Amino acid sequence: MTRTKTDILVLGSGIAGLTFAIKASRLFPDRKILVLTKTTEGESNTRYAQGGVAAVWDLEKDNFEKHIADTLDAGDGLCKADIVRIVVEEGPERVREIIGWGADFDKVKDASGYDLAREGGHSEHRILHYKDLTGWEMQRALMEEVKKCANVQIAEHYFALDLITQHHLGRMVIRVTPGIECYGCYALNKQNGEIDTILARVTVMCTGGAGQVYKSTTNPVIATGDGVAMAYRAKARVENMEFMQFHPTSLFNPAGETPSFLVSEAVRGFGGILKTAEGEEFMQHYDPRLSLAPRDIVARAIDSEMKKRGTDCMYLDCRHLDKEAFVAHFPTIYEKCKSIGIDPMKDMIPIVPACHYTCGGVMVDAQGHTSIQRLYAAGECSSTGLHGANRLASNSLLEGMVFAHRVAQDLPGKLETWSFQEDVPNWNAEGTTDPQEMVLITQSLKELREIMSYYVGIVRSNVRLKRALDRLFLLYQETEELYKTTTISPQLMELRNLITVAYLITRSASHRRESRGLHYTTDYPEQLPFVEHSVL
Repeated sequence: MTRTKTDILVLGSGIAGLTFAIKASRLFPDRKILVLTKTTEGESNTRYAQGGVAAVWDLEKDNFEKHIADTLDAGDGLCKADIVRIVVEEGPERVREIIGWGADFDKVKDASGYDLAREGGHSEHRILHYKDLTGWEMQRALMEEVKKCANVQIAEHYFALDLITQHHLGRMVIRVTPGIECYGCYALNKQNGEIDTILARVTVMCTGGAGQVYKSTTNPVIATGDGVAMAYRAKARVENMEFMQFHPTSLFNPAGETPSFLVSEAVRGFGGILKTAEGEEFMQHYDPRLSLAPRDIVARAIDSEMKKRGTDCMYLDCRHLDKEAFVAHFPTIYEKCKSIGIDPMKDMIPIVPACHYTCGGVMVDAQGHTSIQRLYAAGECSSTGLHGANRLASNSLLEGMVFAHRVAQDLPGKLETWSFQEDVPNWNAEGTTDPQEMVLITQSLKELREIMSYYVGIVRSNVRLKRALDRLFLLYQETEELYKTTTISPQLMELRNLITVAYLITRSASHRRESRGLHYTTDYPEQLPFVEHSVL
């Protein structure tokens, strides 16, 4: 076990974590910045984002008020209007910065400007993209830029286990305890199996989403809700966890595939049309915007049509589109379809909804402060109020950059006043033994995902939610017993974190006695006139 001190500790190396690290490096060139990532520095949810980043760019046709209105409409009455304005108005400058750091976005043929796409819920073409690999390109640019920051160290294969607070000094800490502070974290070095104590003046959590809580998800296997679970255990406020976004169009592969391959919303913006197996359109029965309606509406429509017809999937028809242009815009999607025997120019693409984005998370204010002092959060693990009850397509990368910037700008004048907490004890692993049966963990994980998929999916009910909570409690008890008696492993900690996230989703869903945005319940199909955030 080692003890490490760093002025600034960053958990996660996606768009929020690396953007923050770059900015903090330039604000504090003499301070040590340590970035932990549980795999390699390039692996994050950011890398898998296909569609693009939304920003008001063409001022002749678009403006801030239109983007704000689209975001508020998608959020179904639960967005925080001041945060929406902040992100939309500050967003273009953040995009210019990452372009300055080398990010390449597609341009029109004569290179006179960017090739702006349109996606579901957007009233104008405002999506900057790099083919169908936008997240990969932005992550690449950030990794190149962070290499120029001499005081930033990226530690790969470190799994953050718990945030360190007064609780670890022997104090009783509950959710209403005033003045809870974060002193760093305990982290498992996956390469040698040791648990290190990392002390920091300030900790910034950018740990991504939690899509792996469901059987079918477009998220990579690392998206296990670690940050949200850690923050909740540390008694931070968490909100709006019932709003788990299901992307309407993941590729249906009868052979099975994890994660599910995403067919970008930009394909529908390009002209793709949702249809039944018989080639009939159906979105006219659900929304006047047809295939370009917001994601919550489209996902429920597809789910409804599948259940009515007893089919495993619906279809996205691109056969009428120009092949050369389609392949140029979506080369990855085209090749993926071809690899499983589907030619998008001759065959309709089979699609099915899959869990895609965590709209809720650790509650933060306009500067990224959590309810715990010296702890910030940015990116998908946070709940800023931008997304409300449903995220507008391509707003997530924008949010990550804007809040990474705002967190960095909040530190001057504060970082210098925070000192290291030297009294923090090292991790205590006494009384634990090596796990004898990994099957206990893998089977519990399988059960967890089935519970969430069958009972807390796109359509919910009181009976389903009650059954989910009862079964989650049994899984929680069994897993906590394992946690107390066996040595720490990444598999055990991910299971433990996913159970916590599953509880938060299900508990929040059971509290919301209405249907709004991504939360639809057959017991309360109407919206309530009074809207409030669900805080746990």
